[in-house]
Amino acid sequence: MTVIDGSTLDGVSATTLWTLHNRATEAKRSDGTIRDPWAVTLLDAIDYDYLKFGKPNQSHALRARAFDIATADYLSAHPKASVVALAEGLQTSLWRLDRMGVADELTWYSIDLPPVMALRDRLLPADNRVVALAQSALDRSWMDRVDATHGVFITAEGLLMYLDPQQVIDLITACAARFPGGRLMFDSIPHWLSRRTIKGLKLSDRYVTPPMPFALTADEGLALADRIAGVAAAHDIPMPRGRGLFNALFWPPLDRVPAFRRGRPSITLLEFGS
Repeated sequence: MTVIDGSTLDGVSATTLWTLHNRATEAKRSDGTIRDPWAVTLLDAIDYDYLKFGKPNQSHALRARAFDIATADYLSAHPKASVVALAEGLQTSLWRLDRMGVADELTWYSIDLPPVMALRDRLLPADNRVVALAQSALDRSWMDRVDATHGVFITAEGLLMYLDPQQVIDLITACAARFPGGRLMFDSIPHWLSRRTIKGLKLSDRYVTPPMPFALTADEGLALADRIAGVAAAHDIPMPRGRGLFNALFWPPLDRVPAFRRGRPSITLLEFGS
């Protein structure tokens, strides 16, 4: 595979290279917390100064596994469902789900901005299950393309924190109204981290993260069932445990400590009413 220049991505779009670096580096380890051959292929095929994101860690691999587990659970009950990957970036979830044996009959809607979709088109295999849509997740015309006949599972992995709070609420409200009976899964950062990114969070001496104005605690995520019309239930999804510090941080009893629960990242799964 020809090595290509990753500097075509900038701003928020470039953060997909950050998450790719973490996930693929983890996948290369013999004791890695994720198996992701396509992530490794992408990492090796894109020429980029990955170390400006700092030392790689397990965080994005564990997050990806949490999304895989919940998506696979839905597909086990709805094998012909549509999976909508909002702002998919360089995620390779489809092929990991394939290895889990739950992706044979689905339709996969891959949505992101044109520069990201151009990279996906060049580097990932063509697949007749995939509907590629080069547009913003906030351009709701993607909803017109989604076949909801057999169920809809929407993922917003690494997306909502970069949006304004009202944009998030409006997007969730629109999804709930358009896809009754479907589900939406997203991850959130805590408020203290959001404030740090707004001030300028440096991952290294040459990279500052984009601002992340949307933050949500685990309990605030659960409260969305009462806050947003059409959301019938909300669930706090635990992060899989990793090695060392990432094993200790996600030790379930820690969540009984209010300060820890308020200060940790969270993953929320929403069920839409019928």
